[in-house]
Amino acid sequence: MRGSINASHNTWSGVLYDGNKLFESPSYQITHIVDRVGGGDSFMGGLIYGLMTYPDNHQHALNFAVAASALKHTIYGDANLATLAEVQTLMKGDGSGRVSR
Repeated sequence: MRGSINASHNTWSGVLYDGNKLFESPSYQITHIVDRVGGGDSFMGGLIYGLMTYPDNHQHALNFAVAASALKHTIYGDANLATLAEVQTLMKGDGSGRVSR
C-alpha cells in the first residue's frame, strides 16, 4: 500500500489475508526513492520467500516482504539487490519506520 507524499517520498506498507485473518505490516517512510521499478515484484518475491521460510508465521512473512520491497526503492534498476541481512536489519527497525541505506 503506497502513500505518495511526493516523487521521492512515499509511505509503504502491506496487508495479507490468509483466508481467516488479515495481517497488516508496519508502515515505512521511504524518503529517498531512487527507482520505483521492481517495487511490486520485490514485494511478491519477498512474500514468497517469507511464506516458504516462515510457513507458520504469516505476520513475519508479510513484514519481510514489505521491508524487502521498501529497500528496493533505494536501489537503481529493476532487481532487488538488498541482502538478507539488510532486510532483517530494517525489519528490526529503530521505531522510526524510516528506510535508510
